Amino acid sequence: MQDGFNGLAAGDQLDGTVSVLDAVRSGMARTKPEICRLTGLGRNAVTQRVNQLVASGLLEEQGFAPSNGGRNPRTLRFRGDAGQVLVAQLGARHLSVGCVDLQGKITVQQSEACDLADGPKVVLDRVCELFEQLLSQHPREVWGIGVGVPGPVDFSSARTIVPPGMPGWDRYDVRGHLVERFGCAVWVDNDANLMVIGEARDGLARGESDVVYIKVGTGIGAGLISNGRIHRGAQGCAGDIGHIRAVSGSTVRCRCGQVGCLEALAGGGALIRQGKAAGEDGSSTFLEAVVGSGRPVTLADIEDALAHGDPVVRDLVTASAQLVGDTVARIVNIFNPGLILIGGSVAHISDIYLATIRQTVLAHALPLATRDLRITRSPLGSHPGLTGGAFLVIDELFSRERLGRWIDQRTPVDRPDLVS
Repeated sequence: MQDGFNGLAAGDQLDGTVSVLDAVRSGMARTKPEICRLTGLGRNAVTQRVNQLVASGLLEEQGFAPSNGGRNPRTLRFRGDAGQVLVAQLGARHLSVGCVDLQGKITVQQSEACDLADGPKVVLDRVCELFEQLLSQHPREVWGIGVGVPGPVDFSSARTIVPPGMPGWDRYDVRGHLVERFGCAVWVDNDANLMVIGEARDGLARGESDVVYIKVGTGIGAGLISNGRIHRGAQGCAGDIGHIRAVSGSTVRCRCGQVGCLEALAGGGALIRQGKAAGEDGSSTFLEAVVGSGRPVTLADIEDALAHGDPVVRDLVTASAQLVGDTVARIVNIFNPGLILIGGSVAHISDIYLATIRQTVLAHALPLATRDLRITRSPLGSHPGLTGGAFLVIDELFSRERLGRWIDQRTPVDRPDLVS
């Protein structure tokens, strides 16, 4: 398909169109005079670009705004309902999928248990089935797909690279699998990256320039926002803190093959392993009953034991939070964020977890770095990964590099080549 831009040469004209669209879809401008003030573009230039965006179906004119002198200006609305994106967040033991409009609002979503060890074909086929179910409830053009996975991702190729605990996923063509089924552009990223993007665009980190999102679940990872932009690093694996050695001399082997990793000692799998041992040796009377029943110990059991005041489980949870806090303190000294968000299944076990992380960071990080630092928990029940996956796709589609390649056709449907 021919790429184009309504006959306009790339350059300042395309930059202006992107600026006008960003001004309206961000909510920072609702009228042409406001767009002029925000972007610095002249009235004629703004009018030309608004007309083009209205003709393309991305903007629409509505009623009149109050006058500041002269005629009342018409208000403009970004058409978030012009299309939708599909998003999937994969975890070691669960997955979530959703349909999200072009303003990043989840319209329908679903979660269920899964096991990434079943392999990429089984898991991704199930993701596709769930996408189809959601589309039957919310039929609308699919403009793109965003996927988050709990492992290192080469962002340019959308392939996971030697992901611990994900047998069969190494260099698997996740993008190709979904393109074959849906025929649209697909982006794949690390799950913690999508979580921090979601919080930055429509959550607790909105308006923040330097943010760290720490996900403590089965694995442990971090998403980094630096100077308002996602920081992936040279190869895309920035923030993989779960495989930092947390305890020197430890003999506990991690899924990555090394020993003493933070994930192996403090992640959800570690807590379950430690809780099971405490139940088997009888040191935890609450978990002894669980083990005696013959069913496996779960994080929910750890949470229940803690709520019942089990001192051994309290020590296990506190030790996990201290190890995470030690690592976070190093990040604070190196990165100097203004906000740290703690999320993931383990982070919501108890308020003790967050309090212990705070205490540890304040005790071990530099006073200047912690002077104005806020450490808080990502809200339970929120879906920052789904929201972040949607904004990843939306921002890529409306970027200067891509908008000019599809705006002539009014839609990026059936354009998997846009990722290149």
